[in-house]
Amino acid sequence: MARNMQPIAKRCKALGISPAVMGYAKKETNRNPGGQMRKKKSEYGIQLNEKQKVKFIYGILEKQFHSYYEAAAAAPGKTGDNLLINVERRLDNVVYRMGFAMTRRQARQLVNHAHFTVNGKKVNIPSYQVKAGDVIEVAEGSRSSEVFKRLTGQDAPIFLLPPWMEREKNTLKGTVTRLPAREDIDIPVEEHLIVELYSK
Repeated sequence: MARNMQPIAKRCKALGISPAVMGYAKKETNRNPGGQMRKKKSEYGIQLNEKQKVKFIYGILEKQFHSYYEAAAAAPGKTGDNLLINVERRLDNVVYRMGFAMTRRQARQLVNHAHFTVNGKKVNIPSYQVKAGDVIEVAEGSRSSEVFKRLTGQDAPIFLLPPWMEREKNTLKGTVTRLPAREDIDIPVEEHLIVELYSK
């Protein structure tokens, strides 16, 4: 499976986003501090940058991202909103948002290794699209793992959940109460520029 192996902090700096968006609160880089000042970007460059942001944040490669765009364009409503909602509904992102993983990269790996069930059935496809009412739970055989043990008990970390999902503290189960709306998605991106890029 193809993966983007670029250093997180370096890529975040190039795209103009905070590593915190990726789940890395303490990463930063001091290399080439004036690198962003070299030249003014063209209109195409600005549009491309917004697309690269979304692909990088969610860990999606070009072919799959284009499929998300085509599905968004075919659906009713704003194409840009539909695009972000589609990528936000990925199982690896939902696992990350529910606090079962520290980063989306870790969430993708955990899903790949079949550590989660959706409505009682094991799912190992990170791009699986969740629906309203879906119950995501750590698989019974995975609960003794150190990765998940830290999520229960007195010292369990507290996560700020998006309004479209819920999870009781000290449990390894969460529910997608509704589909996300555009205002629920907090990534720093101007999705209309991506639509303009693909519309050319």
